[in-house]
Amino acid sequence: MSVRKFLLPVSSSASAEAALQTGLMLTKMWNAHLQVLYIRTDARDIAPFAGEGLSGALIEDMLNATEREGGERALHLRELFETATEAAEVPAGDAMRGRNEPSASFTTLTGREEQVIAYQARLADLTIVPHPQAGEDVVAADALHAVLFDSGRPVLLAPVEPPKSIGKRIAIAWNGTANAASALGSVMPFVRQAEAVRILVSEDYVKPGPTGAEVAEYISHHGITADVGQFHAINRVAGAGLLAAAADFGADLMSMGAYSTASRLRQLILGGTTRHVLENAQLPVLMNR
Repeated sequence: MSVRKFLLPVSSSASAEAALQTGLMLTKMWNAHLQVLYIRTDARDIAPFAGEGLSGALIEDMLNATEREGGERALHLRELFETATEAAEVPAGDAMRGRNEPSASFTTLTGREEQVIAYQARLADLTIVPHPQAGEDVVAADALHAVLFDSGRPVLLAPVEPPKSIGKRIAIAWNGTANAASALGSVMPFVRQAEAVRILVSEDYVKPGPTGAEVAEYISHHGITADVGQFHAINRVAGAGLLAAAADFGADLMSMGAYSTASRLRQLILGGTTRHVLENAQLPVLMNR
């Protein structure tokens, strides 16, 4: 098993930089292709929301402003892409696809952002999304949830700051659920190349299902030795304990099932492990549903 194509949707220069560095690092690690995607808003989609009582000329001005802003943002993001790929010495261009060497491309599509991201992610081995706290990018959170809920594919939450390494020490958050198993399957290509792997379990996090020891036994069939570590909630927050345990292990990648214990809406209102990790993770986090 290997990873051959990464997708990275970007929406602003402020939030894209660390994610782009993360994507290029992974591209070089796997000799894979990184498709950086910017989605321009279709002005026709916002026309119905322009509001009643506005003149045709005013609506036209709004649509033109949307088009102009989209074009300027695409230009800035492409410049960031070109600078980063050149610095990383990753060849850029569609002609590079399919070769056994790192490559990257920049694509601009027009449409509804969440829908386009979900569709494109269905044909990517892994979709990287900027951290929502990077540049205070609300769109990044929407992109992450689009992949999680509507692509059937894994997503990697990039850290706020570019990581120094990815996948040398892997923490596997395990609670016995199908979502955690899905994330385990997605992280296995990384596990096979890791220097150390730890399965993190907790009475504050567990659900009915296989135990951490059984996960370690499963991983051993792939020639990898993993140990099992216990963690405890901090101030009754399981996510805080999980991130602390990953940090204590020195993990530079963590996998976990997302929204496995509650609905997204319930977690957004009441909080939960997934929400805490999304808001506070300092390392790359691979997630599945």
